[in-house]
Amino acid sequence: MTVIDTPRQEAPAVPFSEALAVWLKVGFLSFGGAAGQIAMLHTIIVEEKKWLDEKRFLHALNYCTLLPGPEAQQLATYVGWLLHGVRGGLTAGLLFVLPGALVVLGLSMLYVTARGLPVVDGIFFGIKAAVLVIVVQAVIKMAKRVGDATALKLVMAGSFLAILLLQAPYPLVVLAAALTGALIAPPPSGAPMPAPAAGRWSRLGRDLVIWGAVWWAPVAIAAVLLGGGHILTQLGLFFSKLAVLTFGGAYALLVWLAQAAVEQKGWLSAAEMADGLGLAETKPGPTILVTQFVGFLAAYRLPAPFDAMTAGIIGAALTTWVTFAPSFLFIFAGAPFVEDLRHNRRLAGALTGITAAVVGVILYLALWFGLHVFFGQVGSLSFGPVSVPTVTLAALDWKAALLAAIAFLLAFRLKVGLITLIGVMAALGVAVKLTLG
Repeated sequence: MTVIDTPRQEAPAVPFSEALAVWLKVGFLSFGGAAGQIAMLHTIIVEEKKWLDEKRFLHALNYCTLLPGPEAQQLATYVGWLLHGVRGGLTAGLLFVLPGALVVLGLSMLYVTARGLPVVDGIFFGIKAAVLVIVVQAVIKMAKRVGDATALKLVMAGSFLAILLLQAPYPLVVLAAALTGALIAPPPSGAPMPAPAAGRWSRLGRDLVIWGAVWWAPVAIAAVLLGGGHILTQLGLFFSKLAVLTFGGAYALLVWLAQAAVEQKGWLSAAEMADGLGLAETKPGPTILVTQFVGFLAAYRLPAPFDAMTAGIIGAALTTWVTFAPSFLFIFAGAPFVEDLRHNRRLAGALTGITAAVVGVILYLALWFGLHVFFGQVGSLSFGPVSVPTVTLAALDWKAALLAAIAFLLAFRLKVGLITLIGVMAALGVAVKLTLG
């Protein structure tokens, strides 16, 4: 397929070979979640290489924060597009994901073949405690980004209670928060709006067709060859829908995954979801690669007409494809509209509302993970439309609670880094399993 390049903003002349080496480096070193990855991109692109200045880098980042999906990967794609057009964007975006995707695939294969071994079980037992701390840290960081406005605090609380007590669907929470944010947006600043880019609508139509076909082709092939009800087709449809609604990053996405993949579809358990997030935090690349782990397990358990491992690998590949392909569509098709989006106060207000809601959503995720890690089984008590989660105190896993307390001490008191935290907790988990069972 021939891809027609899109005119882009003027950027410094950088040899493609030099950029390729940088994107390879970024792909293998992008640990630390979105915040750490964006900081690394800033250090390399702005401070070391000086390919973009501060204002231009923030311009690209502002646009990427408006999009659903992994903003750090989208930022790398956008910078690559600025430097070398579609070729540069594809190179940067793919290399940002590929190393981590291969690591998660290898760990997923180990997960299903080595479960039951005390060492392996101990690693995941300890990682669960680290995951709980990581999610709590995400709540705190995002809450600081929202600010102190009373209306936004109400959006945070409302989103938390809507999911906790009413089991409100995540997309509905996001939509309500966006509308609220748009309504309470500050008045116009009076600054002149930039002139629209010439020919943007024709380019938009062309890019939607090209990148939409790239996105949906594997799903269509699965549907034609295996049928609409096959697990691979269902994974493609489910994660395609997820990809366009994942505002707020991987932790917010996990709430929807917990609702759908765990509670509704039964593809994996809550404990396995925690394991998947732990895996996704131990490798380079976007945390949202936890979706690949879910796709692997779902296809591994419903493999026909393939063997289980082959089905798992195909499921992982398809899930990763439909998770990240939309990002290329958003960047390549949306670039001519960047200035308009950046100066639209209603859209900026909607984004702020979504960010506030995501804080409440991630807070719910922390509670959800904590209850399942500490108690295993979580019930519910209903009062009409309201449902309150319940646990049996006698079922408390004191070993899990002790590891979680140590993890919180390491993270908040001793300020250890993410990789160190996961490594220490994995080692402690192994020690507990080998000595206490």
